[in-house]
Amino acid sequence: MFLRLFAIIKKEFLHLIRDPRSLLLMFVMPVLLLFIYGYAATFDIKEVPTAIFNQDKTATSRDFISRFLGSNYFILVEDLSSNSEFAQKLDSGKAKVIFNIPADFSSKIKKGKRADVQILIDGSDPNWASSAIGYINSIVEAYYQDLVRINFEKKGLDASQGASINLITRFWYNETLRSINFFVPGMICLILMQMSAILTSLTIVSEREQGTMESLVVSPIRKNELMAGKLVPYVIVAFFDVLLVTAVGFFWFHVPFKGSLILLMLSSLVFLVGAMGLGVLISINSKTSQEAMQTATLATMLPSVLLSGFVFPIENMPWVLQGISFFIPARYFLEILRAIFLKGVGLNAFWLDMLLMTVLSCLIIVASVRKFKKRIE
Repeated sequence: MFLRLFAIIKKEFLHLIRDPRSLLLMFVMPVLLLFIYGYAATFDIKEVPTAIFNQDKTATSRDFISRFLGSNYFILVEDLSSNSEFAQKLDSGKAKVIFNIPADFSSKIKKGKRADVQILIDGSDPNWASSAIGYINSIVEAYYQDLVRINFEKKGLDASQGASINLITRFWYNETLRSINFFVPGMICLILMQMSAILTSLTIVSEREQGTMESLVVSPIRKNELMAGKLVPYVIVAFFDVLLVTAVGFFWFHVPFKGSLILLMLSSLVFLVGAMGLGVLISINSKTSQEAMQTATLATMLPSVLLSGFVFPIENMPWVLQGISFFIPARYFLEILRAIFLKGVGLNAFWLDMLLMTVLSCLIIVASVRKFKKRIE
């Protein structure tokens, strides 16, 4: 009995050792996932793009500002000259936080009165916005303690008699910081990515398994036409899915849709073409349908969740992971979805994301077509 059992165990070990994919899943994947989660899974913030409209322009207000810029949490991207610039900076994403310091800031501080400071925060990511306001409150509290100490040492005033800072905080795009407003656009991106890649990953390999690939190859149809014919039905179905998940998000989950439906469909088309091209590429290189589905799930799920900004801010990741994220189409589509759903902005606000997503989709399609031609020839 033990000899027979040992023989089976030995056979399975030899099978595992001779299968590179099994070795990859057993030894490389756990370490890779640990590193990705260890470095990417953080809600800490650093170097937040910050714009400042300082109407006071005194040493006191500059000292107040330096408390934020002197930390690792906020970085100045622009000094604003008018409050009319607020919307453009937040819409484009050039600034995530704006400090609006009134002209009477220093005079109220010197008179021991309460000085107001308006803070505008991009609330499209509630977790990030909550962390940002937490850091802001901590820095303001430290500044207030310094004011109390100075008032006590120089004027003999206690905390109730000295100057104080009153923060007037407003969250843009998601005023109540509803997490569902943040996650639904992300889930739409994730669902479309997985669905498109997994469905199209079965197109070529299933024909090969059924023995019908040869008849298609010898038919009068051209290779490009065969490739297009394989993708078009899935693109049409995916368009209905885009409308379906958008309607569910809007009517059931009450996620605001402030942008253009035409822009949503256009950007979805670009994204879906790239996702389906990836699925076809996986299908061409797979031997079985099961292998194709597993590869498609792994290739879309992990990058789209961890490295697209869906859960964890890309800015907080190490530069290596940030570099990898540039090659993930979901990163750009996610930014576009949140801009359309929550901000209601036009193409001028996310044209760069659209351009980079288009380039990636084109590269994936070209690679798929070339690999497809090479395989059937």
